[in-house]
Amino acid sequence: MKTTYFLPLLLLVISCQSKIPSVEYPITEKKEVIDNYFGVEVVDNYRWLEDDRSEETAQWVEEQNKVTFGFLNQIPLREQLKNRLEKVWNYEKLSAPFKRGDYTYFYKNDGLQNQYVIFREKDGNTELFLDPNTFSEDGTVSLTSLSFSDDGSLAAYSISEGGSDWRKVIVIDAISKDAIEDTLVDIKFSGVSWKSNEGFYYSSYDKPNGSELSAMTDQHKLYYHQLETPQQEDKVIFGTLPSEKHRYVGGGVTDDGRFLIISASTSTSGNKLMIKDLSQENSPIVTIVDDYSSDNYLLHNEGDLLYIVTNRNAPKKKVVTASFQQPQEAYWQEFIAETEHVLSPSFGGGYFFANYMIDAISKVYQFDADGNSLGEIQLPGVGSCGGFSSKKEEKELHYRFTNYHSPGVIYKFNADSLESELYWEPTIDFKSSDFESKQVFYNSKDGTQVPMIITHKKGLNYDGNNPTILYGYGGFNVSLTPSFSISRAVWMEQGGVYAVANLRGGGEYGKAWHDAGTQMKKQNVFDDFIAAAEYLMAENITSKDFLAIDGRSNGGLLVGATMTQRPDLVKVALPGVGVLDMLRYHTFTSGAGWAYDYGTSDDSKEMFEYLKGYSPVHNVKEDVYYPATLVTTADHDDRVVPAHSFKFIAELQDKHQGDNPVLIRIETNSGHGAGTPVSKLIEQSADVMAFTFYNMGVEEFRD
Repeated sequence: MKTTYFLPLLLLVISCQSKIPSVEYPITEKKEVIDNYFGVEVVDNYRWLEDDRSEETAQWVEEQNKVTFGFLNQIPLREQLKNRLEKVWNYEKLSAPFKRGDYTYFYKNDGLQNQYVIFREKDGNTELFLDPNTFSEDGTVSLTSLSFSDDGSLAAYSISEGGSDWRKVIVIDAISKDAIEDTLVDIKFSGVSWKSNEGFYYSSYDKPNGSELSAMTDQHKLYYHQLETPQQEDKVIFGTLPSEKHRYVGGGVTDDGRFLIISASTSTSGNKLMIKDLSQENSPIVTIVDDYSSDNYLLHNEGDLLYIVTNRNAPKKKVVTASFQQPQEAYWQEFIAETEHVLSPSFGGGYFFANYMIDAISKVYQFDADGNSLGEIQLPGVGSCGGFSSKKEEKELHYRFTNYHSPGVIYKFNADSLESELYWEPTIDFKSSDFESKQVFYNSKDGTQVPMIITHKKGLNYDGNNPTILYGYGGFNVSLTPSFSISRAVWMEQGGVYAVANLRGGGEYGKAWHDAGTQMKKQNVFDDFIAAAEYLMAENITSKDFLAIDGRSNGGLLVGATMTQRPDLVKVALPGVGVLDMLRYHTFTSGAGWAYDYGTSDDSKEMFEYLKGYSPVHNVKEDVYYPATLVTTADHDDRVVPAHSFKFIAELQDKHQGDNPVLIRIETNSGHGAGTPVSKLIEQSADVMAFTFYNMGVEEFRD
């Protein structure tokens, strides 16, 4: 109940720093707005920064960036780091190939291209199919999806402009590569799924009132677009009932073209599942799962036989079968049973592949069409793998394997013989064999054991002086599994340690692990992260003066909450595109859909008080010495709107004491992260790393 009133081996040198002069922060004007939550008045001095269309906000952004880049420009390491990042980044990157029609397609980046380029091969001849680098001069228009019709003769691809979640869809003749109709616009949180060569399904919201980058988007709908008809005539297939709003709706056609599968949810966890027979005109939509208490999707079908993945009464997931005639839970038959490890299955070549996450590490088992286990797939090491999917008739599959110190390698896999062979590996200026990862388990505040993977150069001396980045996420059922990062490689190359904690709120141990970090249990996530930092220091891997905490989006909230609860814990804080105003997050774009994880300030007085108790914007205190902080965000982020970061840094700059700089780096013409051009990624990585090293007293490096 709320009322609003408008009142290369690089050797580190850790030395006495040549100090950059003290920062003079821009003055952020306070314009008091008072919100009343269940009789409690909360002052918001920076509500005006939520207006992303105002000249005043634009001027504030310009002034903040001027101060931030003025500081970054003086850091001696910055240019060397950028040069090294460019050198390591500059290697050929390749996707696994996939067949569509008569062609085999693949994505490729020569090294420093802003966007990946799509090529195709037929009869030994390779040609360029689509080059997103030509979409804009600065690389800020990116390709976000590519979908082919059944026979591969048509394609629809979507683009993002400036990193926005709003998309445009262009339909082309895949053979000639010519556009065949007008561009579709205003599409959001959607794939494109073809119905034969006739048309396709997609999802979107009604365009919001006010700013399309920050105004609430609430009711998602599934549309069908008939080719060569105007978009305004597209038919709504699902999502029209105002009495039953769904914030996320998706639709996909099965590989055989027989069924349309519809998923609908009110939050990021739990969904209804429905099915429609496309072989019968005007067939009804049949409900498979009619509530939001579980996550469910269709993995595969053989005619009327459906293979459904669910965590319904199986927190770590299982695969069940049912007939189209009786698809509801009462008729489900177990196909791949739940085990003690989280399951992520795939289908390809007529087989099923069970990818199990065992303490965040991948193990894969193959099953035949009758559900018999054919044994474990021998992976090349300890890490993460993904793939093992294709159409039923394609017996040659591919999978990618990686870990924190090894770039992704692609393997070719024969589904009948269960044999793997190397398909492609990168040539990179980084010696993976010089580095190692180890997994540890530490106790959180309440005694819960939490896993963490620590990666660094072999033989590193644990003397407490190692610059260390502790990374976490802890939310939305997201699992942090080993993956290679060029910026982390450069960090470790220079003697740095990279630690990733698998916090509660994630999906590493299934639904119970996720739920243990949601709503009134969210503090568990912050406690897990704090305990990870304390472990790293107790083991003398690092110390407060050499420890940074890092996270993005929900991980930005993690960093913001940790640094406001324990400002004494670390030297550097790096909250990226964070959810930082927990009382108002649900009023922007699709934020209301995050309520499963967070709850909202409108739910109850108890929930409001809990959120206010950790909301970073509301917990910056006067006269506190906060860590050196570099907040990062982007002006076109319409998922976690930049107002979160704007208000947080305004509070920090107003109240923080001491010499530690508290700055914000605002990327322009960019969004939440996906599709960011390589040139911007290198600049961002160099700036964040330079800021971190500088504030740890790392002054220079030499070859």
